[in-house]
Amino acid sequence: MRTLSLLKGIPVYSTEGQKKGEVCDLGISDKGKINCLLIKSKSLFNTLYRLPISKVDNFGQQGIILRKDTKLEKYKAIDEEYTLCHSKPLLKKLAISRSGDQLGLLEDVYFSEEMGTIIGYELTDGFFTDILEGKKVVHTDGPPKVGKDAIIVSINQTQGGETYDEMPELPK
Repeated sequence: MRTLSLLKGIPVYSTEGQKKGEVCDLGISDKGKINCLLIKSKSLFNTLYRLPISKVDNFGQQGIILRKDTKLEKYKAIDEEYTLCHSKPLLKKLAISRSGDQLGLLEDVYFSEEMGTIIGYELTDGFFTDILEGKKVVHTDGPPKVGKDAIIVSINQTQGGETYDEMPELPK
């Protein structure tokens, strides 16, 4: 399981050991799948490239290795695709449960690198709340519905960020 915050800045290498760039963002389909990694090259113009998840051979701790003969294509925004930071950004977008409860602002996504499936979302209620209560991690059991103003997610389980006592009364 990975998050964008863990992947951001990790170098991407060809099978010949040539550095192609560094991960800077994720491409997320409207079905809640990770389609691609956005790679920023270290050239004069910092060109942005799209790397489909299917073209990744191995996700390592210090680097990502491409499959043999993989060519990076220049990034172009796609209508059915969102990113966390670049085109159609989801970062800091309000997350709401299907029951209508406000969950917080999207901070990061947890995903399975083998399948490209989003497993959960890291949410924030603001700097001071994060310090006092911690960030919330919402595990989902289905794809989100991304709207203009908010993301609607189906919640499987929530961790962290709780202000109430889960056992309000001692057993007698």
